[in-house]
Amino acid sequence: MSSAHDDSQSSFTRRDFVRYSTLTASALAVTNMPVMARQDAGTSETIKVGLIGCGGRGTGAAHNALEAHQDVQIVAMADAFSDRLNSSRKSIADHTSGRGHVKEARCYTGFDAYRNLLNDDVDVVILATPPHFRPMQFEAAVNAGKHVFMEKPAAVDPTGVRQVIKAAKKARGDNLSVVAGTQRRHERCYLDAMNRIQRGDIGDVNSGRVYWNMGGLWVRQPQEEWSDMEWQLRNWLYFTWLSGDHIVEQHVHNLDVANWVMGGTPVRCMGMGGRQVRTGEEYGHIFDHFAVDYEYPNGRHVMSMCRQTDGCASRVEEAFHGSDGRCLLRSGFAQIAGDKPWQFSGANTNPYVQEHRNLIASIRGQGPYLNEGQRVAESTLTAIMGRMSAYTGKEVSWDQAMNSQLDLAPAVYEFGDIEVPAVATPGRTPLI
Repeated sequence: MSSAHDDSQSSFTRRDFVRYSTLTASALAVTNMPVMARQDAGTSETIKVGLIGCGGRGTGAAHNALEAHQDVQIVAMADAFSDRLNSSRKSIADHTSGRGHVKEARCYTGFDAYRNLLNDDVDVVILATPPHFRPMQFEAAVNAGKHVFMEKPAAVDPTGVRQVIKAAKKARGDNLSVVAGTQRRHERCYLDAMNRIQRGDIGDVNSGRVYWNMGGLWVRQPQEEWSDMEWQLRNWLYFTWLSGDHIVEQHVHNLDVANWVMGGTPVRCMGMGGRQVRTGEEYGHIFDHFAVDYEYPNGRHVMSMCRQTDGCASRVEEAFHGSDGRCLLRSGFAQIAGDKPWQFSGANTNPYVQEHRNLIASIRGQGPYLNEGQRVAESTLTAIMGRMSAYTGKEVSWDQAMNSQLDLAPAVYEFGDIEVPAVATPGRTPLI
């Protein structure tokens, strides 16, 4: 057998993906239910992990899972492209003591690679493909009886958000553990600060500011041998149907913290943004900056700002103001000023590893049951509604966003021609 099972010329529609998810519920519910069920998990049992999405984040997540517990073993891998899978496979094997050596027969490529992996003997799946595929793959994983670690964001459009919420409810009913890649929820300094905020150390929270302002990220130039679809998949950051735009793909971290502090989701938002610096063909059609005013219940507001522009000031943090003080948060740092001043000074374990430790504890019944599916879906929709407002120039309510019929899926999943949508124009792009 070749180094990867290659179905890269297969084509599927979104309906095909959904249909498969339904079929796996009946076909795999009995044969592939995980042995790591919470009620009977043993402490010495191997935790067999399948990696779906072998890019940088997927490879990193696999390393994190292996570091989290000595019983973890990566046993199967899936990706659209064999070169990405093989690179990831080598990286994982080179940095582990046998627990990351994946057999060639358990490597799958193509659009249907995840389906083959879900038919394999795995207990947990890591979902780290471009975010567009998250809803369908999460639903299929739950229907196949797998515990899930899924990277953020949960979706790129409201259609996908609703799909994730539905699957998360099924996961809860089936006692499947789900952890999302919003690692701040597992970081000690954030947890300690949140405990203090929730007990009233800054008084009643009335406003906040959240930022992810940074320089540019990697970009892939189109190649003659690549179809339009292959180029977009390999350059996925710059196409809204794949990434959700950077307000969704990246800034969701900060917006998740805003929802955490505010105790729920916003009721409406007004946003703006544009594409001023990254205007070349290689940058697809996404914006390079956004600013959104989110209104939460009781007239509270959070100002959101994100930018990916070289040569500009950087800021990645969250700040919240209360009646008796204020709190400033960023990775590895937490500080409260006001009537009850405090600064985090304890041990801050790697949150990218800790989230996998917490997932394993949930699976084994050795910690609280975790199902973060709906929560990350709601934080994802918070980011999506900000993008919808900025793209159209319209005010967008939570109910409008949740019930929107916007569906960014292509007509068919195949390696061929696919157009790049026009850059959104506020005041002209319709709100769907």
